[in-house]
Amino acid sequence: MREALGEFEQLVLLAIVQLKDEVYGVPIADEIERRTGRAVSPAAVYVTLRRLEQKGLLSSTMSAPTAERGGKARRCVKLTPAGRESLRVSRQVLDSMWKGLDPGLRGNR
Repeated sequence: MREALGEFEQLVLLAIVQLKDEVYGVPIADEIERRTGRAVSPAAVYVTLRRLEQKGLLSSTMSAPTAERGGKARRCVKLTPAGRESLRVSRQVLDSMWKGLDPGLRGNR
């Protein structure tokens, strides 16, 4: 069995899927913030992207420099098939744990 994804790793991977792949860190942080309402530092995203790439769940390429003067190239990422599968497995595990529980967790003592 693969190593389980952490919550933030899942959020990063899901943001990449939402943004249609080939995206870089700042829009990923913005997407997580927009969807969850929690502040996300781009630095935390970049550290997580590096870790996910080392695990084989992402691949990256350098973009062409941006059009403005002195524009920089960006490291863009996309999910690998292993990354998509890891998200599917994470979802199945959580769904399995939630099965039969009251979503409000009423009476859970």
